[in-house]
Amino acid sequence: MNPSTGVDGPDEDPVDTGARPADSRMECRICWYLYDPAEGDPIGQVRPDTAFDDLPDNWRCPRCDSDKSSFLRSSETLASTDRPHQP
Repeated sequence: MNPSTGVDGPDEDPVDTGARPADSRMECRICWYLYDPAEGDPIGQVRPDTAFDDLPDNWRCPRCDSDKSSFLRSSETLASTDRPHQP
């Protein structure tokens, strides 16, 4: 039995695959910039693994300069062909 999971099987700890739920990503409804907490925002000096809700109140979209209220939860069901063309 694996002591950390309580399940019969190998004694190895579960591996973090780095997968993030789609609803943790936020998308700008002005320019469709995708904020991914796993990546953060290097331009805005936001460290990786920073949740959108933890961004400073004065954080702006690095692509179009919109404020945080312009962002909506991203959906994996939205196909890339359904989005407006990005230059």
